[in-house]
Amino acid sequence: MAWNFGDILDAISPALPQDAPALVHGERRITWGEMTKRSNNLARALIERGAKPDDKVAFYMRNRPEYSELLAACFKARLTHVNVNYRYKPDEVFYIFDNSDAQTVVYGSEFREIIAEIRPRLTKVQTFVEVNDGGEIAPFAERYEDLAMTGNGEKLDIERSPDDQLFIYTGGTTGMPKGVMWRHDDLREVQLSALRRLGPAPETLPALVEAIKEKGPAGPMLPACPLMHGTGLLTALGNMMSGGCIVTLGNQSLEPHELWSAVDRNKVQQVAIVGDAFAKPMLRALDETPGKYDLSSVATIISSGVMWSTEVKRGLLKHMPDAIMTDSFGASEALGLGSSLMTKDGEIATAKFQIGERCKVFDENDEPVVPGSGKPGFIALGGPIPVGYYKDPEKSAKTFKTVRGERYSIPGDWCTVEPDGTLTLLGRGSVCINTAGEKVYPEEVEEILKTHPSVEDALVIGLPDEKWGQAVTGVVKLNNGASFDEEALRAHVRAKLAGYKTPKRIVIGTVPLRAPNGKADYKGVTDFAKQTLGAA
Repeated sequence: MAWNFGDILDAISPALPQDAPALVHGERRITWGEMTKRSNNLARALIERGAKPDDKVAFYMRNRPEYSELLAACFKARLTHVNVNYRYKPDEVFYIFDNSDAQTVVYGSEFREIIAEIRPRLTKVQTFVEVNDGGEIAPFAERYEDLAMTGNGEKLDIERSPDDQLFIYTGGTTGMPKGVMWRHDDLREVQLSALRRLGPAPETLPALVEAIKEKGPAGPMLPACPLMHGTGLLTALGNMMSGGCIVTLGNQSLEPHELWSAVDRNKVQQVAIVGDAFAKPMLRALDETPGKYDLSSVATIISSGVMWSTEVKRGLLKHMPDAIMTDSFGASEALGLGSSLMTKDGEIATAKFQIGERCKVFDENDEPVVPGSGKPGFIALGGPIPVGYYKDPEKSAKTFKTVRGERYSIPGDWCTVEPDGTLTLLGRGSVCINTAGEKVYPEEVEEILKTHPSVEDALVIGLPDEKWGQAVTGVVKLNNGASFDEEALRAHVRAKLAGYKTPKRIVIGTVPLRAPNGKADYKGVTDFAKQTLGAA
């Protein structure tokens, strides 16, 4: 059948216990009965203010219940979600609003000054809604809570389409952010393909409702990473469409003890993170206070977006021996490229993934890579895939290519294919280093650096060099109390990788290596390394 997320919510809401929690944020709890009525009211309010099907709604807020509630309202009103990185500067925020043609902007009150600064340029925006925990709101905005509480809460009498869309703006490593356009039906099919690997999946709305009645809703999940990025958004979306509960945290940055306390208190079954940037502090908190938290409810911790080291997974499993550490390999443009599962009984090497059933690997000439050949290639994912990038046909044509008569998403990740069909991830092509004619994939070197006992995190970049073309360069963050020994780190890499992959220089990073979502900030680190080594 053809799917629409608004139709799914209308169908499953009556089947759920109305007092079951849908959204939890600290002590605040919104039940499914309340969220259903509130999101229906919001949907009507946005339509009454001029929003039409396919109009864009910009979400400019941190993790909080309103994010998921507004997402439900947009689905019901046939409006398109646009995520906004709350770390952006005013001009970057303006770019997202303008590029997406946002008709409505919903923002947290902490960002009021930025909105006020750029509002004169936002000629396409008709409605501003402020999410405010109390006090006055901007004179040009309406209060979110007023819209959510005004109305009878009845579902909308509206015919929806499987072609309704959800946008995920992704910055990538180079260039301006791009709006990835996903159809509801395609995203739902991605969700179902994951469920089918676990057994029979509900293929129709009546079957979904019956499954929820028989087995109950999904368990609580906690997106530790921002909902404004794909990993947090899509894991929360999957849980919502199964009638589950989304637990969000109040701190503006990751506070691991807050996270584990929320897991304990709400019996969270799934936690979504982005690699070691989240997992390492989470593990340290458990090592500092062993046995403090009841983590028996945790069935899986899922990471996506960056590599997640085996050593950290192993440490977490000591505290949660029955859990599964799931490394999901994908991108906003390509969901389901591959996965890696680790339990206390079975370890998987870092960067090694079981290839997805819709995944193929092609070389630069669009020829299939032979497993076991050792030849690197681009990972390509067959349908369902996005429609393309919003208002960018040139980039769409480069990423969403037709090869041998089939349309693929090829986001630019390099890998090799082992004889057994597993993938060994090498890195994103846009940051691949060409040194003296040899290709070096940063993530391969980064993972080796991170196995050194003094290193907390590492990024590897290529700097312009007269002799090498690009010089492999490492930027590291040290563990607390660790001393810096550049030659020892270089020797550590040289002992495990080919000599040409060894960084020519390694420096200590005094700038953040990663964005709040855990993804590498290669541009910022490259600028830092140029300044540091240029000065040196």
